Amino acid sequence: MNSGCLRVIGVDPGLEITGVAVLDVRGNSFSPVFCDCIITGRDISLHKRLEQIYIMLCSYIRQYNPDCLAIEDIFFSSNVKTALLIGSARGVAMLAGTSNNLEVYEYTPLQMKQAIVGYGRATKKQVKYMLKTILGVKDNFFSSRDDAWDAMGIALCHANTRKFEKKVSDSIEKKV
Repeated sequence: MNSGCLRVIGVDPGLEITGVAVLDVRGNSFSPVFCDCIITGRDISLHKRLEQIYIMLCSYIRQYNPDCLAIEDIFFSSNVKTALLIGSARGVAMLAGTSNNLEVYEYTPLQMKQAIVGYGRATKKQVKYMLKTILGVKDNFFSSRDDAWDAMGIALCHANTRKFEKKVSDSIEKKV
């Protein structure tokens, strides 16, 4: 991306549905670029589904040329099999990022909600409302699937976290 602009690709990993979003950040302004889902069929073998996620993410990375990849971390899962499948999709997404020379950043759903809404236990409805408000977009910009919204939330979480960390770093450097 060009100087003064950070382009983040956000990923909400899942075996059946992987949310993908691209967000441009210039100073204090956010411009959503892309938001959709990669959907894999249940009738396809696990390794082919993972390959499909990898190929599509690499395609989006080449198309949108992001500076980094932000991905949702698994926070909690009571179902071990589900956690393993999500973990497989996460691994493939992280591989897509690193194989395309992107730095990968991980955020839990709690961190994302805290960064967007200011409350780590916010509802999906509250997150959607704040995303629409912060980004200035209408409902039809996003996919109807929550995974796409979550991917944009992860991208915005990274943008906010990065700005905060830079302010702290700059403040410490001034004092030294």
